[in-house]
Amino acid sequence: MKTVPYKEIALALLGGFLALAVNMPAAAHGDQAHASKPGSANKVQQIFGVAGEAKAVTRSIQISMSDAMRFTPELIEVKQGETIKFVFKNEGQVLHEFVIGSKDSLAEHAAMMLKFPNMEHDEPYMAHVQPGKTGEIVWTFNRAGEFDFACLIAGHYQAGMVGRIKVRAPGKS
Repeated sequence: MKTVPYKEIALALLGGFLALAVNMPAAAHGDQAHASKPGSANKVQQIFGVAGEAKAVTRSIQISMSDAMRFTPELIEVKQGETIKFVFKNEGQVLHEFVIGSKDSLAEHAAMMLKFPNMEHDEPYMAHVQPGKTGEIVWTFNRAGEFDFACLIAGHYQAGMVGRIKVRAPGKS
C-alpha cells in the first residue's frame, strides 16, 4: 500500500488558502515572473526583520544569481536598523529566487519545494527573477543576529545556492 503525504499536502493547501484568505496575490514558480514590490508589502515582523519602505532605504546591495547555483556575494553584513534595497540580477538561463529566513525555515521550505515544485507563494522577503532579468526587495533589519538566504527552486538549495546575512547590533563591529 502506498503512503500518502497528508501532512505535506495539507501544509501546501493551507499556504494557498491563507494567501486567498487575506486577499494576497499568490505568485507561481515556473514561467511567471514576479517579485515583491517595495513599500507594498504586508509588514509582518519576522525573526530576521520586517518589510521595508523604499523611502527609508539606507543603501543598496547588488546580488548576482548564477546557474552555477551561487549568489555573489554569499555574505552580506548590515547594521541593525538598516533598510536595504537588494537588487538581484539573474545572470543565468533558469529562474532563480532569493528568500531570507532562518537555516531551519529555509531547509524546510526547500524540502517542500522538492515535493511540490509548482507551489505558489509570494512574500515580501523573497524575489523571483527570470533569466537575464532583475528584481528587488526592500528589507529592514531591525533585529541583530545571523540569518540565511537561499534559492528554493527545486534542487537549487540542495546544490548550494545559499548565503548568510550578519546583522550587527549598534556599537558592535
